[in-house]
Amino acid sequence: MTARDDLLRHACAVAAGNGSGADPRLLRQGVDPATARRAAVLMLFGVLDDVPAVSPLDLVAADLDVLLLERATTLNSHPGQVAFPGGSIDPGDATTADAALREAQEETGLDPAGVEVLGVMPELAIPHSNFLVKPVLAWWAAPSPIRVVDPAESAQVFRIPVRDLLAPDNRVTVTVAGRERLPGTPGFLVNGVVVWGFTAMILDHLFAQLGWAVPWDAGRGHVLSLE
Repeated sequence: MTARDDLLRHACAVAAGNGSGADPRLLRQGVDPATARRAAVLMLFGVLDDVPAVSPLDLVAADLDVLLLERATTLNSHPGQVAFPGGSIDPGDATTADAALREAQEETGLDPAGVEVLGVMPELAIPHSNFLVKPVLAWWAAPSPIRVVDPAESAQVFRIPVRDLLAPDNRVTVTVAGRERLPGTPGFLVNGVVVWGFTAMILDHLFAQLGWAVPWDAGRGHVLSLE
């Protein structure tokens, strides 16, 4: 069974009410649906052509990757964080998937025609910015070039091997300097970037639901400075 098969099976199970599509910690906690802004993000998996995983562990295919970006440090909301492409759902967006694809095209330059939407996951909460977000799970059937379209929005756009995200040596529990007493979040240290917070929690839960996750030392901490 291929990675696409695993992703599609998960999307179908969630749509049928037979799968856990969301980390319980992110289900509308601390966000008022009456005042929250709605958004969509694109969880786009595909096959990385020329930069296979560094990890030798046979966890998933070495060329399986996911599309991420690093937000510009000048942004008011979540500056400098690694995230999925995405943003606010506009009145002109016919569906949640349309919103995610439009935002991804605006941020990364990808061609939406090459993206196969597999399903929409349950709505998740980001209390800090008062957003309710629906992740759109997708497969990159025909990959297209990507780039930073607007430097004011994104510092970099990249495809990262999933095998490297799964490698136990790259897993940490992330806390923020000055807030160490607050619960940490699952994190990934890969290719010089730290994936943490909302994005890392989505990936951590998804990998577990797909059966891709492997045990890692949650006691290994990483303190992140937001200064």
